[in-house]
Amino acid sequence: MKNFYLKSMGCKSNQFEGQIVAEKLIASGYKQVLKQENADFYILNSCSVTHKSDNEAMYLLRHAHSLGLKTILTGCIAQIEKDKLLQEDYIDYIIGNEDKFELVKYLQADEHYAVKDLMNTNDFCPVILNDTTKTRISLKIQDGCDNRCSYCIIPFGRGKSRSAESGFIINEINRYVENGYKEVVLTGIHIGLYKGGLLPLLEKIENKTNIPRYRLGSLNPHEITNELLDFLQSSEKFCPHFHLSLQSACNNTLKRMNRHYTVEYYLEQIEDITSRFNNPFLGSDIIAGFVGETEDDFVTTVENLKKSKLSKIHVFPYSVRKGTIAEKMEGHLSDSVKEKRAGIIKKISEEKFNDFINQNYGTTRQVLIEKRPDKHTGKFKGVTDNYINVLLEDGEFNSLAEVLLTKENICTK
Repeated sequence: MKNFYLKSMGCKSNQFEGQIVAEKLIASGYKQVLKQENADFYILNSCSVTHKSDNEAMYLLRHAHSLGLKTILTGCIAQIEKDKLLQEDYIDYIIGNEDKFELVKYLQADEHYAVKDLMNTNDFCPVILNDTTKTRISLKIQDGCDNRCSYCIIPFGRGKSRSAESGFIINEINRYVENGYKEVVLTGIHIGLYKGGLLPLLEKIENKTNIPRYRLGSLNPHEITNELLDFLQSSEKFCPHFHLSLQSACNNTLKRMNRHYTVEYYLEQIEDITSRFNNPFLGSDIIAGFVGETEDDFVTTVENLKKSKLSKIHVFPYSVRKGTIAEKMEGHLSDSVKEKRAGIIKKISEEKFNDFINQNYGTTRQVLIEKRPDKHTGKFKGVTDNYINVLLEDGEFNSLAEVLLTKENICTK
């Protein structure tokens, strides 16, 4: 028996795929261990969204190699940097983003390189997760991206947009329900590009499954139509939790990013969402210090973020990605400026999250109790429909309960 240690970086799709890789290995007789030093293989399911994530991945692989482990690199870095990384002696296997689901085959054949050309792949690769130990589960409904944002390398790591058949999605959700799951999170690289439209898919999920509740992954502002909001507003299954892929709150910067919407458009959209739903959670992504972002541009972003009704902002300093349009643009900022601007936005996010939590005190929300009593506190952990973590004195594991939110039971960490 061979032991493996697996680490997945990055997005929910990658986390989901990592779980499937682990399941397939275990089903073939491999054993998953929780400590690197007990492993024979170190598997890194990598992310390449920032330069920092690339550096972290290489550090992790070098460290595992120094421990005498066979190292396996898969995920977006393996897909994008496949030829370059063949020269590195601390990486033993380079396996592409879809090829990772056949990892057992490559290990058994001692085949060290397998990277499919995803830019010429039109078919979605359906993968099934069998884990029944949790209460909510991700389901990947889409992969790839057809957009060409000037800063982003991910289309080259994931290929063209491809979608799962709706029948497969419905069958998987029904199987999850049979296994006791109470919530499904619909994920993908760009679920707004779902073939046939996201709204018709959601209508089928509502009508053909008994899943108690579902969440959506990240959406671009222009993909959240009035028709979609009308439908979600009438749903008893949809969790009022939106993650908006905004990237900037300045029109000049959005234009340089090749993002096809305006700040005014999505600020009105956020207002519309907050008027339709009861204390919805509104998360977002913002890149600080993008190429050519002037001080005035940044001030505009700060002012717009402050007046927005966002609940939380995931901010990161702009990272140069080789092979992107932005790499060759003029006006790159220093790391210190980018970090400083990211820090300012992070403080805005903290203030907004505190305001969001304060708005929820004294309200009653539906909570999914996800974890059995903690051995230290003796409390159950759960998550509200609008994405607030709570700690409860009592409850039933994997059940839905109506909970009055207080300063004593809301967990903000």
